[in-house]
Amino acid sequence: MQQSVLTPFDSRDMKIFIRVLMVLALVMAVYNATKVDFEAPLQGDSSVAVIGILASLSAFLLLFILLLSKKIAAKVLKK
Repeated sequence: MQQSVLTPFDSRDMKIFIRVLMVLALVMAVYNATKVDFEAPLQGDSSVAVIGILASLSAFLLLFILLLSKKIAAKVLKK
């Protein structure tokens, strides 16, 4: 018989927190997209905005992977 060990990542509150962070990352990406000068995207402040877009989308992707891994771990433990 397997014992389930609860970690802070298994709680419902943590899942909500991760989703809130994902929404914030998307909001940051949209905000930075408004700051990009599409005629010269890699010059001046536009380069900072492009870096901000890439960083926030990377954060979103990492949080999404974390959420998926927790769902998979929960299914494996139920077996």
